[in-house]
Amino acid sequence: MSDSKRLVDLFSEKAKLVSAIVTPVKSLDEALAYTVDVCDKKEACQLLMAGCESDLSSPAGALCETKPGKIVMAPALAAEPFAALKALCEARGIQCLAEGMRKHLGGIDIGFTIADAGIAETGTLLVNSKSEELRLATMLCEVHVCVLKTSTLRQTSFEAESTVRAMSTDGTGYVAFITGASRTADIERVLAIGVHGPLELHILLLED
Repeated sequence: MSDSKRLVDLFSEKAKLVSAIVTPVKSLDEALAYTVDVCDKKEACQLLMAGCESDLSSPAGALCETKPGKIVMAPALAAEPFAALKALCEARGIQCLAEGMRKHLGGIDIGFTIADAGIAETGTLLVNSKSEELRLATMLCEVHVCVLKTSTLRQTSFEAESTVRAMSTDGTGYVAFITGASRTADIERVLAIGVHGPLELHILLLED
């Protein structure tokens, strides 16, 4: 077995253990189509507002039932693939945005990113997150879809050190280490998914 195949298998095994959905893709176009398909099949985000259980006026009651429509956020995507993603989204009545996350703090359906590296031993993604738009998109989405190029896989976090250093050369680095969907057991040691971030993490392994 080649070293590359061994790393891919190890990464997939570890990522699945923390509830990530790992899928191989042959191209970025296939990854974009996968993302839109996931969004199309899920329920749209609904704003959760206080007081909706009260006896409200008709306008206020209608607001409680408001769904903003499905949104895919891809703030760090290059112009050409973003245009392709937007066209796929619009064909299914989905908004596709590259900025403006602070206008959607109630949540978005999909946050789409491309990882800078992966750590095989823990199934972890590394995402250079200097951009606030990117940080918010990956934390406030219900589903995070991340493309990982297999050539960027490293066996251990120690082997990824040079990659992290390269992303932090100007002193303002913000590298996110993402392992599985958001989870916590802070309250009475009961596991809860999606409290501090996405309910689902989809990792699309792109062989390059």
